[in-house]
Amino acid sequence: MPHRETAPAGHPCWIDLFSSDPDASQAFYGGLFGWTSESAGEDYGGYINFAKAGEPVAGCMKNNGESPVDVWSVYLATDDLDATAALVADNGGQVSVPPMDVMELGRMAVVSDSGQAMVGVWQPGLHKGFTVLAEPDAPAWFELFTRDYDASVDFYRKVFGWDAHSMGDTPEFRYSTLCEGPEAAAGIMDATAFLPEGVPAHWSVYFGSVDADATVAKAVELGATVAQAAEDTPYGRMATLVDPTGATFKVVQPPAEA
Repeated sequence: MPHRETAPAGHPCWIDLFSSDPDASQAFYGGLFGWTSESAGEDYGGYINFAKAGEPVAGCMKNNGESPVDVWSVYLATDDLDATAALVADNGGQVSVPPMDVMELGRMAVVSDSGQAMVGVWQPGLHKGFTVLAEPDAPAWFELFTRDYDASVDFYRKVFGWDAHSMGDTPEFRYSTLCEGPEAAAGIMDATAFLPEGVPAHWSVYFGSVDADATVAKAVELGATVAQAAEDTPYGRMATLVDPTGATFKVVQPPAEA
């Protein structure tokens, strides 16, 4: 499993789960992906770190009712958290959790973008983020679903320095990626036509799989429900699942090589 030392500025660097039942979440993701889990201790509010084969892949924290639903969150890397936070309001966003130190691990903030989707920001200290990416049972892709597509693409360009590339610009498919080709690291989707009423703009997390159907079947066996059955796309075989506490995530099986 390839090791990544640190994420480039602006790229996804960490994910964590806001869970109303961390014990159930540890059991589920441990059973599904083979993750091990370890508490960071009381000094860190009982934060749980997940690892795959010894490599950090994600975190988990208790949802004590602060959020109406359990949710996976995405963090983008920055070299200067204060400068990034200052750019947020200037570009149509809002700082929800101001920059704060997480002891020697790094500094974090939570912001809402111009389309009102929440995203975390992380300036690494000792904690560099996930060190494995785009592998089975590890974070594989990160995608923003927004109703304010043009403004959102502009926001991530100006605030996080994205080198954004359009993959499609028709009413049926408007999509941009951070970098392009094999270097693509995240995407922005115009979800105006299909995001249900009442569901806010949000980031989604995909986990890699060698067999999406087998992963779905195993997830259901462990207590998940299927929100969208596995289907083939030009970008791989994908499915959407809801874990036992209600957090939504996706799995992706890369397309077969020609």
